[in-house]
Amino acid sequence: MERWKINLYALWLTQVLSLTSFGLGMPFLPFYIQEISPMSPEMVKWYTGVLNALPALTMAVMSPIWGVVSDRYGRKLMLLRAMAGGVLIIGLLGLVTEMWQIVVLRGLQGIFTGTVTAALAFVASNTPSKNLSYAIGFLSSSTFLGYAIGPIIGGMVAEWFGYRVSFFVGAGLMLAAFLMVYFIIIEDPKSYGQKLEKQKNDVPWYKIFTPAILMLLIVLLINRVTRTVFTPYIPIYVAEVIPAGKSATQWTGYINGFAGFSTAMAAIIISRIADRYDKRRLMFLLAFVTLGLSLLVLRTTGILSFTLFYGVMFFTLGGIEPIAMAMTAELTPADRRGTLFGFQGLLGSIGMVMSPMFGAWVSVAYGVRAILWIIPVLLVLNLVIFAIRGRYARHHGKAQGKAAEQAAEKV
Repeated sequence: MERWKINLYALWLTQVLSLTSFGLGMPFLPFYIQEISPMSPEMVKWYTGVLNALPALTMAVMSPIWGVVSDRYGRKLMLLRAMAGGVLIIGLLGLVTEMWQIVVLRGLQGIFTGTVTAALAFVASNTPSKNLSYAIGFLSSSTFLGYAIGPIIGGMVAEWFGYRVSFFVGAGLMLAAFLMVYFIIIEDPKSYGQKLEKQKNDVPWYKIFTPAILMLLIVLLINRVTRTVFTPYIPIYVAEVIPAGKSATQWTGYINGFAGFSTAMAAIIISRIADRYDKRRLMFLLAFVTLGLSLLVLRTTGILSFTLFYGVMFFTLGGIEPIAMAMTAELTPADRRGTLFGFQGLLGSIGMVMSPMFGAWVSVAYGVRAILWIIPVLLVLNLVIFAIRGRYARHHGKAQGKAAEQAAEKV
């Protein structure tokens, strides 16, 4: 088997483990903080927003820095750094006794972790260009699958053994992922640092951000907010609507698990389709279908119907991100892809900051269910950007065609 495939499949498994480790305890933070420090429902909503925004804010600062470092010193090193940080921080979250300790650890999480960005940068720089779309989509599925498995297992572990044990199990899984990367993953030394100098095309880092890439980055930002705006508040929503006698913790796990599984399947299936069809049109179609499904989610009344439509909506929504990431990678020189994914991590983190803050404001002012209205609004905004992006691509294509014709006439 080719080395890039061995790396891809091994990374896929390590990402499943690492994201499962985060998913074991993080979705249940609203319940965990009440166990640590009992507080009013309004304060729970506020802290839920802060604890989800804080790691995203610190990661937004660090992602571009780690991206540039990875171009210089290698992507495997960045993977090991992120996973080592995850082992320590997830484990320590199981030992906290005060609210401020959780706040500090969540802030440090954004500084020292970030396995997703590191893994994507590795794959983008160590995979043949013709296989890039498939590789990014396949690897993205591991992220969503990990988020699907984690809450389901975490909900059961929390019910049987308590929330603290969920974090200890998560730290163990992250350690296993760290060891797999260390012993199995082999990085091409020519893909980074000094050994790349002879191959470099000397493109300054800031010149990779063409109008086409900038529009795709905006799409990724909006999509990240759309995908995550309601997630931190699922435990609170479930607790409000679930019938008496049913476990809010377990149903929170089921909803997160189904949404994550749907997104993982979308990343695999739709990225395959994207290799054969026009990516821009496919993204527009996915956003349009997701808009319709989001309106159906708003009409649900029971916990079962909500789980069903919410999960199906994440299938079409989850297909947009891998396609956009593959398009940005295809438009970027190989030696600058670490920088690119660092800035994608920055925008993703900004989205993760905005999501809980939007959610906190809307939930306190209008109730948790009102947060769901943000989703269709953002989808309409993305549809507008897709239309602008398509018009730009057509105009740019015509301009390039005319330039080619003029050059041919001169010859």
